[in-house]
Amino acid sequence: MTATAPAPSLARARATAFLPRLALVLAALLATLFTAASPAAAHAALTASDPTDGAVVATAPAQVTLSFSEQVAMGDDSIRVLDPQGKRVDTGELRDMCSGNTIRYGTALHAGLPNGTYTVAWQAVSADSHPISGAFTFSIGAPSATDVTLPAAQAGGGPVGIAYGIARYAAYAGFAVLVGGAAFILLCWRRGAAERPLQRLVVRAWVTLTAATLAMLVLRAPYTGSGNFADAFDLDGLRAVLETKTGASLVSRLLLLGAAALFVAVLFGVYARRVQGAETEENAKDTSDLTFGLAMGGAVVSGGIAATWALSEHASTGIQAGIAMPVDILHLMAVATWLGGLAALLVALHQVPGIERAAVRRFSRVAFVSVLVLAATGVYQSWRQVGSWSALTGTDYGQLLLLKVGLVAVLLAVAFMSRRWTGRLAEAPASDDVSRETGPDVSRETETVRETETVRETERVEAEPVPVPADPVPADPERAAQLARQRAARENAREKRVRDADPDRAGLRRSVLAEAGIAVILLAVTTILTSTEPGRTVEQESGSRGSTATAVPDRAIKISLPFDTGGPHGKGTIRLELDPGRVGANTLHLWSDSGDGKPFDLPEVKVAFTLPAKDIGPLPLVPDQAAPGHWTASGVQLPLAGEWRIDVTVRTSDIDQTTVQKTVKIG
Repeated sequence: MTATAPAPSLARARATAFLPRLALVLAALLATLFTAASPAAAHAALTASDPTDGAVVATAPAQVTLSFSEQVAMGDDSIRVLDPQGKRVDTGELRDMCSGNTIRYGTALHAGLPNGTYTVAWQAVSADSHPISGAFTFSIGAPSATDVTLPAAQAGGGPVGIAYGIARYAAYAGFAVLVGGAAFILLCWRRGAAERPLQRLVVRAWVTLTAATLAMLVLRAPYTGSGNFADAFDLDGLRAVLETKTGASLVSRLLLLGAAALFVAVLFGVYARRVQGAETEENAKDTSDLTFGLAMGGAVVSGGIAATWALSEHASTGIQAGIAMPVDILHLMAVATWLGGLAALLVALHQVPGIERAAVRRFSRVAFVSVLVLAATGVYQSWRQVGSWSALTGTDYGQLLLLKVGLVAVLLAVAFMSRRWTGRLAEAPASDDVSRETGPDVSRETETVRETETVRETERVEAEPVPVPADPVPADPERAAQLARQRAARENAREKRVRDADPDRAGLRRSVLAEAGIAVILLAVTTILTSTEPGRTVEQESGSRGSTATAVPDRAIKISLPFDTGGPHGKGTIRLELDPGRVGANTLHLWSDSGDGKPFDLPEVKVAFTLPAKDIGPLPLVPDQAAPGHWTASGVQLPLAGEWRIDVTVRTSDIDQTTVQKTVKIG
């Protein structure tokens, strides 16, 4: 819902002028951000392997290594190498080979492996808490038939993945209703704290969020591991989960939910009684002070719960994480205030006949501010996770984001209709608008108006014939229960007629119900979006695969670098050869020649690789001396394609050294 103007005609004029301007500003901002986007990632991506996918090597490698675009969590069984018969041929010991910006893990292979095709299956947990996996093959000597079938299922899939996804959705929904319902009561309708329907709504939201968090904690080990429900009861797996960033966030959320339980108890206990008794000016002041204290405490607790998502998922990785996490917290809080408040308003309109018109108008203003915060933070998040127009239209993440934007647009259109109904409520006589912006929500005037409306409708209802039982207190318990049900049905019908007596409120209920239905779909899409690989990473993976596939094998990069250290006999030439000169593993050869063309046996040679466009490097390397004037290094990993700068540092004496460089294109 959006803000309301003092009169409907003025509101329509302002909305007609404001909404197109807002759309133009957002479109221009999106275009600017996507045009100026720089590379980043959220899900980790496999950028290189040694041996590479489909490679045929002459002799059995001593180990298999994997390089990733960002930090991942791996265990001893995260990399498995299988022979053509499906038997493991790795030692089962994970090797951490990370250095600087290079994220590389490996596992050693048994000696004496025969020729044939081998399968490498790997699984890891990305820094944004989502499991990733993959598989590829390489051959020794020549390709052969293999009985190993590459796994088709992705990590985090299957029944466990479905259950975990349901728990994620329930957690988001519970958070939204818990925060939004409490905000609706404190900011829009204080008397709602004493209404049973709103109390049930908020308490059930707290129970849902708590149960979903517990389910995610228990299912975390099988979700990121085997995929078997039985592993949910493995204490070792649970202990390992608690040591991860995601496990710590889930435990922190449970602790904060304990504080939220105390907040809910005060809101529906002490605060509800204070509101009901706030008839004097002194009591009204006490209620206002308590409202402010509860609002501040609730904001801190809800912000802490929102931070458990921001600190463990997409916002905590990639570029500008220090900015992205508080922005993500604001985004979640705005969504919860809007959609959760919408749910509370819907319940109040359908189950509480006496909701004041001023409460609806207050929520309209709160929702408008929430939409502004939602739009600003959403634009930033979209740029950060997508980054380009091609990723926006050509990846699952981008398409889901477009669907989310479309749903928000539809939701705003329906909210505009709700605003029109709210404007009609504003046209009601001043005596009907009995709630004051500051002060207690319940007053003698409020009760008088409510009683007048109720009496008017009651007279209409009592004009209808109502059967009266012959025996007011029958001896038969079954008959007594039947009469009680009849009385309850008549009372419910009476309350429904009172609620439907105001056509403006009836129209508002219908439009808010439509908003709530769209909001449920929007929340589902958002949940799927948080577990989908961001568009930036997908394009990075595609670029990496494309570069590897189009690289020409056995075409080494050869460069010559003259150097002069300034000392005696300090001049010479470095000849560098990088074979095959593409993404992945390479072999490096260096030859040093003196001015007369003879081998120059230098005391020290160091090499570093830097990819400035991706902020990768320098990746240091100290080659081994194979002969006088000749150095070599194998397994030189270049994780991404691009313009790489090669820095060669040569030392000709204890004090004389220099660094020469050359930029080469790695395909």
